[in-house]
Amino acid sequence: MLGIESWKPVLAALLLPPVPFLLLTLIGARLLLPRRGLGWLLIFISVVLLWLSASSGAARGLGQFLLQPPAAMSFDRVRELRADVAARKQIAIVILGSGVEPFAPEYGVSSLQYPSLERLRYGLWLARETGAPVAFSGGVGWGQPDAAPEAKVAAKIAAEEFNRPIKWQEEDSRDTRENAARTLALLKPAGIDHIVLVTHGYHMPRALRAFNEAAGPAGIKVEAAPMGLARRLESPALEWLPSSRGFSQMRQTLRELAGKLAGA
Repeated sequence: MLGIESWKPVLAALLLPPVPFLLLTLIGARLLLPRRGLGWLLIFISVVLLWLSASSGAARGLGQFLLQPPAAMSFDRVRELRADVAARKQIAIVILGSGVEPFAPEYGVSSLQYPSLERLRYGLWLARETGAPVAFSGGVGWGQPDAAPEAKVAAKIAAEEFNRPIKWQEEDSRDTRENAARTLALLKPAGIDHIVLVTHGYHMPRALRAFNEAAGPAGIKVEAAPMGLARRLESPALEWLPSSRGFSQMRQTLRELAGKLAGA
């Protein structure tokens, strides 16, 4: 009611690297004159943390230890789901959005950000392999109040570029908890009692918790289908050198950890 949730993107940007480590550097510099040893220690620690915050090796290790993402769905399980759908069991593929581009000038219309496109591609592949219908959950994020609903953009791309329909479009959610509550409310009247949840591996633990809590003990069964788990083949040295990819991975990991601790 106070509009606090609309500040979530700003608060996340302030809490995630590099802002905290830059502040630590400034504090160390301020302490150089009155307490020279402590000042240099803080500067050294902040430089080390800045380095690690931009290395893919540190991001991967921290994510595996703290988030513990589930393994990818096996091909055997995909075949079992195909048999279940053929037996007329009420199963749906649910794809979670991850951001929309309000206007992509090269297309002249709205588009999905690349994490959403990756999720959409895998979800539609699962739908093709199993025969299950698809739901896409994504509205207008806290940081994009003027954008089109993400589910509507995804449905257009699925139909025009993948030639696959999206049966249910959940267009009102703004975060993972709302994804869960609003999507299940959309699917329950259709008789769906089993969903296959598609999102990135780093996001899956938090998404599973939100959907299981929304479903309740006797609700819809939620099964994980994580994606984006491929590991880039790099030498060990490159994995521990700062890079834009490592910086992005570390921010994703810390964002998920913050959401997990906050119960979001």
